[in-house]
Amino acid sequence: MSSPADPEGRTPITWWACEPRRLERDQNEITTRFPDLTWNSEGAGTWYGTLPRWPFDRSEPAQLVHWIGDKGLFLRLEYSQAYPMVAPRLVPLDPLPELLEWTQHRWHVNGDGSLCLLREDAVWTGRESVADLLLKAAGWRVEYALMKHEAIEQMSANGIVSDDRFDRFLAQPPELNDITGSQDCNTAERGGPAC
Repeated sequence: MSSPADPEGRTPITWWACEPRRLERDQNEITTRFPDLTWNSEGAGTWYGTLPRWPFDRSEPAQLVHWIGDKGLFLRLEYSQAYPMVAPRLVPLDPLPELLEWTQHRWHVNGDGSLCLLREDAVWTGRESVADLLLKAAGWRVEYALMKHEAIEQMSANGIVSDDRFDRFLAQPPELNDITGSQDCNTAERGGPAC
């Protein structure tokens, strides 16, 4: 007997049933580099959790904690059943971009609230590493704080992962009066105005 969701009575197949090596690759890469993310196999699958504050190949700037706090970006990575041919969505949960920021390219947030991590000239072919997207998301968190503190007017085209020109801002604590009035800044842990 067929169900209303599938009138022909077929059983849906997950992307990892077709691409088991890709699932194994993603799980190995993510659990190695991002141990605080948790896998959930419901639907097309998600990873959920907090990224490291500074998972990059260069030294963490001296005052980074005063800009973003003790933890990195809290997010959900959402696969679709078209993965790996379609890139996963990375949805920031904390900090949560304001609705107005979803419509301005300078914030690198798509209209659905997910992160815009691929440049216009970059194409997702399905062979790329999802861990690279997570690194870009970790960098987005840092640049988001720089934007909220008005230290920069727009996020970098390449991302802080490979572009160190914004590191100089992070060598000093943010100015106390440079907050834009956003209510999503968490200052309780550090006694300062980190976003």
